[in-house]
Amino acid sequence: MRVIVCGAAGFVGSHLCDRLLATGYEVTGVDSLITGSLQQNLAHLRRHARFVFHRHDISQPWSFAGPLDAILNLASPASPRDFANLQLDILRVHSQGMWNMLELAREKGARFLLASSSEIYGMPDHHPQAESYHGNVDPVGDRSCYNEGKRFAEALVMAYHRQYGLSIRIARLFNTYGPRMRLNDGRAIPNFIGGALRGEPLVLYGDGTQTRSLCYVSDTIRGLQLLLESDETRPVNIGNPHEWSMLNLAEFINDQLGNAAGLCYGSPLHQDDPRRRKPDIARAQATLGWQPEVELAQGIAWTANWMRSQMQKTACAAV
Repeated sequence: MRVIVCGAAGFVGSHLCDRLLATGYEVTGVDSLITGSLQQNLAHLRRHARFVFHRHDISQPWSFAGPLDAILNLASPASPRDFANLQLDILRVHSQGMWNMLELAREKGARFLLASSSEIYGMPDHHPQAESYHGNVDPVGDRSCYNEGKRFAEALVMAYHRQYGLSIRIARLFNTYGPRMRLNDGRAIPNFIGGALRGEPLVLYGDGTQTRSLCYVSDTIRGLQLLLESDETRPVNIGNPHEWSMLNLAEFINDQLGNAAGLCYGSPLHQDDPRRRKPDIARAQATLGWQPEVELAQGIAWTANWMRSQMQKTACAAV
């Protein structure tokens, strides 16, 4: 199959390119590089015979020559720091960027997969979150650029499916982690692992009781490919239903990495920061035969090894 991966130089997008290439796909990667990194995430694919990269912002018009089987859209800044600094870019890629890529899919008769997010559930008052839950989102909150961007993107995908018969897939991803996350990403895993590797106290926000459900990147990518190749057109949660409080996660990472510096408390939890996250994955299990396989201890070890190597490279470059 010949496919386009939007957001190819990002954390999840680059791993998706790897998996699709390993299973025989011909992949064209597209990324604006506003947060993605060619050197960190795609350098190993530079000479791959079935991979081509284009630096392009999908919010701008773009054409593609020849036949095309699928577009997988993972294009968007996706960390809390991005929500603060790149609000208009995020809204633009989820609106005009989505429109451009959907039109290309319609022109080519290609399948379209949207990597949506658990953020569409907002501050959930249903737990765990099943795909039938419609969410509780503040449309003018500090995270609304991403929450509402993903919700609009889902609505637009479904409109193309209903009006034009476009073959579509929607994955709602929950808290993916692993190698190639940005070291200064601002999310819990790089913050905690980075602090532990430096021997610093791990900083908790709020009282540490807020929860996340952490899915190692290889499990997420496997779920995306299974969804792409399935006949499922309803949204599908892709995440690990094992729920961790931030306090327990920080203590676990300190223990795993031998950090004796302990914990400390930082700023109060932001009012829009979700208090609980846990996917109901019954649909993924039933329709895709998917469930996560990587235990947190193994995933943390792999991620820490990668982060340690990146920190060493940064230190050497500074000398």
